[in-house]
Amino acid sequence: MEPLASTRLLASLHPYERIVLASHVNPDPDALGSMLGIQKLIQAEYLSKEVILTFDGLIARAENQAMVRVLSIPLVPISSVELDHRTALVLVDTQPHTGRRASEATTPVAVLDHHETPGELTGVKFLDIRPGIGATSTLVYGYLTEQEIPIDPRLATALLYAIESEVAGYPREASAADDEALAWLYPRADKNLLAEIRSPRLPQSYFATFQHALSNAFLYGEVIVGYLGVVPQPDIVAELADFFIRFDRVNWALCAGLYEDELRISLRADQIGAHAGEVLRQAINGLGSAGGHDKRAGGCIRLQDVRPEAVDAVLRTLRCRFLDHLEVDEHRGHRLLQDSPRHPIP
Repeated sequence: MEPLASTRLLASLHPYERIVLASHVNPDPDALGSMLGIQKLIQAEYLSKEVILTFDGLIARAENQAMVRVLSIPLVPISSVELDHRTALVLVDTQPHTGRRASEATTPVAVLDHHETPGELTGVKFLDIRPGIGATSTLVYGYLTEQEIPIDPRLATALLYAIESEVAGYPREASAADDEALAWLYPRADKNLLAEIRSPRLPQSYFATFQHALSNAFLYGEVIVGYLGVVPQPDIVAELADFFIRFDRVNWALCAGLYEDELRISLRADQIGAHAGEVLRQAINGLGSAGGHDKRAGGCIRLQDVRPEAVDAVLRTLRCRFLDHLEVDEHRGHRLLQDSPRHPIP
């Protein structure tokens, strides 16, 4: 009988003195909850091993900042951690060759994820990639229950919010395992902490970005495309895509925003079987990197030139490729709000 996945993961980490957990750039609740759960799993088995939780990029979305703050998640920048022969790098909610920066040169000992594999993975001792589940935190919850490790209210809150945020939307991209985890975690989570995470206070820049996005959103049949301009933080691009896909006349929502020297892109679909990750990968092919799920995807294009005309050219290429893939006539587009101020996208 093959050992449990959690047992095999722990065995792969046995030779190392310390463990570094890393997720994707700009970690979201699923990445944060997963790392917190894996830390608990490792420390229950190996009391003497140091487990370091890291982040790359920003924790920018107000809910994500609140999650880190109220749950006291101990994060350090991945760039400040030395990855030597005594250290095992564990990728959680991400995989090699997906646009991570500081840790990309190091081959991980273990990879845990629920996204589709972007390419061949070699040299990794432990792999557990399950695209059939809605959240990596569901996988981690399974590890903890396999090893009969108690889940306290703080960790239950983290895992619950992580899974909840990942499978939100309609139709839900959730499996029976996700629903089982949610049902078990909910009565054990701290509801006050959960409410504080869900409803953080928001700065003025948040509303200004929404205004700009509404003024620069265009409809192409059942597709909405919005350019957000320069954004105060990259996660708001995904928030706007989630907002626009709720429009009752669209099946696709594509949003883009400029953050520093990068064009951040988010894609949403409202139907199962849309293969949003693959659609966005094809649209960005050769320009940058992208990935995602059936209904949700994200990407990034690093720009050498951020002058308006240069950004416009990249946006035009992205939009044309995307609409062409969906067989939508780009010449029949019109502004979402007809009386909006004139700030045209290319």
